[in-house]
Amino acid sequence: MKLTAKVKLQPNEEQRDILLKTLERANAACDYISERAWESNLFGAFGLQKIVYADTRKRFELGAQVVVRIISKVADAYRLDKKIRRKFRKQGAIAYDDRILKWYTDLQRVSIWGIGGRLNIPYLAGERQKELLQSPKGESDLVCIKGEFYLLATCEIPDPTAQKTDRALGVDLGVTNIATTSDGNILTSATIEHQRLKHQRLRTDLQKRGTLSAKRHLRKLSGNQRRFQSDVNHVISKRLVLEAERTKRGIALEDLTHIHTRTRVKGKQERARRSNWAFAQLRLYIAYKAILHGVEVFVVDPRYTSQRCFACGHIEKANRKSQNEFLCCSCGHTAHADVNAAKNIAWAAVMQPIVSENAAAFAPEISPRLQAWGS
Repeated sequence: MKLTAKVKLQPNEEQRDILLKTLERANAACDYISERAWESNLFGAFGLQKIVYADTRKRFELGAQVVVRIISKVADAYRLDKKIRRKFRKQGAIAYDDRILKWYTDLQRVSIWGIGGRLNIPYLAGERQKELLQSPKGESDLVCIKGEFYLLATCEIPDPTAQKTDRALGVDLGVTNIATTSDGNILTSATIEHQRLKHQRLRTDLQKRGTLSAKRHLRKLSGNQRRFQSDVNHVISKRLVLEAERTKRGIALEDLTHIHTRTRVKGKQERARRSNWAFAQLRLYIAYKAILHGVEVFVVDPRYTSQRCFACGHIEKANRKSQNEFLCCSCGHTAHADVNAAKNIAWAAVMQPIVSENAAAFAPEISPRLQAWGS
């Protein structure tokens, strides 16, 4: 399994200036190569290298392997869309391979190519990043985020063998309650909603003010909500996976692909809440953490999971009395609506192991494993 280790470089002022110029010159070269590709209607990396390699090296004074990497960057961009000429951000990320980047993990330093020669730069990394960097595999991306430089290193670790099981921890994902388990644990979105409203009000006030100070504050706030929500999803996904591992169960999730186009909500605030619902990210976090811990993942069809009575199997829309209340019209069984739905999800995964056609659409890199687990 491939994971990304993010480390923060600690360059001095001279090295920082060189790294910045390296990014800017490399992306200027990308724009030049893109223009040549557009004019010649030639978008493949192999064909592009034949017509632009020598000229790009001479014009931009870049290293041989750097030119090879940026040609691949342009080719990858056109692989996504050939209808418009691709342009590149002035300080966009560039990829490094083993020929132009060397890790010295024992010293926590890297030797990286820059304009004018190699740079030896220390970096900061947490324990998890240090562990991952023991097995780097493939390219590393140099990125500049708000004036700070980071390396995103691709690392490969062995997949633990998934433990086969005939039991599942059902997880119902939602907007009001982020995750509800078949064990009855309810994780609400109150904290995320509070933060969203707080940032929304602050952004609105700053945008109305419109001063230079307000604009600086807005730039400083950029990404805060996204990072906070990502952290919450990491915490929730880890909690769910560890619980499933401890009790020797798999994890059962609903297939919520295209949920935004399949359902409707009323009101501006409700639309904002659902747009802020990062359920796809949460599912992805659960999926890759489950692989790391050898936990099976089942993705089931979501139809009727909220309407079916877990006690007797009766399905009726009227069973769902409200957001939180479930009362079966047939047998009188009552429960928290989301807990009942989570139990149905767990039942569907184990008793009817039919995985949705879109089971692994949210994590293509682990699709074969998810498909195998659901069979």
